[in-house]
Amino acid sequence: MSATAGYLARRAAQKERVRILYRKALKDTLNWAVHRHLFYQDASDLRERFEANKHVEDPDRIDRLIDAGEASYNKWRHPDPYIVPWAPGGSKFTRNPTPPEGIEIIYNYGREDND
Repeated sequence: MSATAGYLARRAAQKERVRILYRKALKDTLNWAVHRHLFYQDASDLRERFEANKHVEDPDRIDRLIDAGEASYNKWRHPDPYIVPWAPGGSKFTRNPTPPEGIEIIYNYGREDND
């Protein structure tokens, strides 16, 4: 097979799509697993599904596999994913907003300056 620039660019884009899909699916597996030992088994099963198609060389077949994987991920995504509390969308995000201009916060905890 000729290694043309178009072919190499397509393969690079496919590798990136697979990497992104794997990371999203692995992170979503944490939402479904209640205990860590269950997560390890689910993560191992996920890795086996990706490894099963590792040696496919046909670019069209790879595109079909990626599309099928993305459709499966979108179908089985967790409806209520865990969000870190201080991240955007989390329960503590901007809970304590920054004070307005002109207000100074002094953290001396009761200690006073002696002149």
